[in-house]
Amino acid sequence: MPNWKGFVKEFGAEFQKDNVPLLAAAQAYYYLLAIVPMLILILSLVPYLNIDPNAAVNFISNSLPDGTASILRENIISLVTQPKGGLLTIGILGTIWSASSGMTAFIQASNQAYNVKEDRSFIKVKLLSIFLTFGMILALAVALLLPVFGEVIFNFVQSFITLPGEVMVLLQLSRWLISIIVMSGVLLLLYRFAPNKKIPFSGILPGAIVTTVLWLLISFAFSFYVSNFGNYSATYGSLGGIIILMIWFFLTGLILMVGAEINYILNRQKHSSS
Repeated sequence: MPNWKGFVKEFGAEFQKDNVPLLAAAQAYYYLLAIVPMLILILSLVPYLNIDPNAAVNFISNSLPDGTASILRENIISLVTQPKGGLLTIGILGTIWSASSGMTAFIQASNQAYNVKEDRSFIKVKLLSIFLTFGMILALAVALLLPVFGEVIFNFVQSFITLPGEVMVLLQLSRWLISIIVMSGVLLLLYRFAPNKKIPFSGILPGAIVTTVLWLLISFAFSFYVSNFGNYSATYGSLGGIIILMIWFFLTGLILMVGAEINYILNRQKHSSS
């Protein structure tokens, strides 16, 4: 019990010293800049796949917190219905640069959490941020798409094969298990390579697991709150969707920093006791 009390006290001190909410807000700003070009890149491919525009809008609505899809609806429909080949080259460059800027902000925040200075070259940091960006996109895609489309896949399989109820329960649980495993794996890469400090994977596993679980829980809780209690449109009007998206990104940045602080404290305690 004293160890837990000491850990919580130390975590609170580091949280305040590093000004974690400010670091999370900086990340949220860059994540917001990244989301639009990222959607442009992805959706510019959709017209060649003959996907229904309404299905694309519904997918975005299911993937993002309620209220955010409405601010992107016109752009989504335009991109889905009218092929724009130029966006494939322009969009990919803009997406990589903007999204990697978000990871660059996370790299700087991680360095502050570990109390280390950044002495790596600009090119090395930029390439690292691009690499981590693709990893984060993969994690978010699995975490969001698998729960959304898992039910559709299972229903399709059941139309051909009748599976026992126990097997269906296991398959339902596997959706969330795979999401947690993939996201934890990507977070391991983030916490391993983002800070300018060599840390063994065993030293960053606790923070990665805590971050994964917290992110999934808070994302679902926030979505439930917005759907049932938070009437942002009445307060902010057409800006309600952007406000919701910014809060979600802020919570994401906050949780990422919580995991980094946990790893830093655990590693410091380990070295001080050895």
